[in-house]
Amino acid sequence: QVQLVESGGGLVQYGGSLRLSCTASGRTDFISTMGWYRQVPGKQRELVARITGGGIANYADSAKGRFTISRDIARNTVYLQMNNLNTEDTAVYYCNAAWTTGVQRIYSDAWGQGTQVTVSS
Repeated sequence: QVQLVESGGGLVQYGGSLRLSCTASGRTDFISTMGWYRQVPGKQRELVARITGGGIANYADSAKGRFTISRDIARNTVYLQMNNLNTEDTAVYYCNAAWTTGVQRIYSDAWGQGTQVTVSS
């Protein structure tokens, strides 16, 4: 199993910055992609950004140009640098790790407990 622990959320003013961190433990050898998702009450969880083990990243349109995802393979940690935050970025941010196993490449993933990001106007 894989366990994920997030940190770095909090309250920030409009236009400010935050950096989220997520460290994986357990069976980390299998992890291929790590990413960040966010959710607000009443809405579905949505992708913010994700990154492969090879460093290929993709972003939601809302994150492009403002957020940067990075990954330290040796530390099993993924980061999300968020700049120029606005009130629409207020959400609970969840870390995700995904992997496949076996010749059938069975997909599995794990989620962190979530960290609250609140942007004040």
